[in-house]
Amino acid sequence: MRTERRVWIRSARTGAVCLAVCALSLQLGGLSTAAPNSGSSGSSGSSGSLGSVEGSVSSGSTIPGPLQEDPGPKPDLRDDIVVPAIVGEKVTAPQAVRLTVASPALRREVGVEILLPADNSVPRPALYMLEGVDAGEKSSGWMTIGGAPAFFADKNVNVVMLNGGIASLYSDWENPDPRLGLHKWETFITEELPPLIDARLETNGINAIAGNSMGAMGAMMLAQRFPDMYRGVAVFSGCYSTMDPLGRTAVQATISSRSGDPANIWGVPGGPEWEAHDSLINAEKLRGKEIYVSTANGLPGSDETLQTPELLERLVIGGGIEVAAHACTKMFDARLQELKIPAQVDYEPNGTHAWAYWRERLPKAWPTLSRALGV
Repeated sequence: MRTERRVWIRSARTGAVCLAVCALSLQLGGLSTAAPNSGSSGSSGSSGSLGSVEGSVSSGSTIPGPLQEDPGPKPDLRDDIVVPAIVGEKVTAPQAVRLTVASPALRREVGVEILLPADNSVPRPALYMLEGVDAGEKSSGWMTIGGAPAFFADKNVNVVMLNGGIASLYSDWENPDPRLGLHKWETFITEELPPLIDARLETNGINAIAGNSMGAMGAMMLAQRFPDMYRGVAVFSGCYSTMDPLGRTAVQATISSRSGDPANIWGVPGGPEWEAHDSLINAEKLRGKEIYVSTANGLPGSDETLQTPELLERLVIGGGIEVAAHACTKMFDARLQELKIPAQVDYEPNGTHAWAYWRERLPKAWPTLSRALGV
């Protein structure tokens, strides 16, 4: 039992244990992960409608206390930040800079890492990139282990990566959380940050957004909630609903995995704000965008070898997480087919929920993103 508990706690540190719990809870409980019956060939049948919450999980469906990860100290809040502003700038590499941005919405300063275009002689577009549940305050996973610096070195795009947002879903929460603090990331990402980025980098005003795991859910939410802001979206191994059992469990487990209270995000589960953040229900708002979605199937892939650190954890936990992401992706794919909204959806043959695979999929997403960005 002690060994099993250590494995679960380590998996919480690596991120997104929420989706593994989703998969297990739905399988054990016999809840359907199929898309609602739409009558289209791309959907699987179900008795509920897209807006139905019948049979969905309760507000208590969270990660058990002993398995919750300590999110660390909450950032200190300030009352003297009244306008968004870049208050610091540091060159971190020949083609990279880290900005410090003062945010009235978050009531603190936020780090923003930027990869600059290979050629910035003319205005270039911006790609915003979000990451998983353990989004750190010091650096983005896309910078450290996601392969972004090498991949974008020859691309003519400004890549904007946020620091912070642990277990936030990059959303505006209804209430501050006792453990996670103040989350007003939607306001920061869509209102405060873009004018500063556009002015500082002299962009051409064209934007796209991408994300993995929790960041995939957040990116798709922002794309459908702010359809005029993003011309394209690319997501890897995420869940895109909030009202059905799988989506609601994903949200609740994401938050509680880092000791947060899901009651603080959008009010009562199944309420209007939960529906407003459901990208299946609101998929029509994605029409006209360039869309890339990918997932693996949870089976061992090329990166699972006898030399893989913590191989058992990768296979059991990472595999279960990706199984749930696969189910979420199939539901989303079916919804897009129902609405006849074009999208590139890649079902990778094998692979678990790990950065090694997201590094591999980034080049596969680039044709879609480059079309959206016009580069």
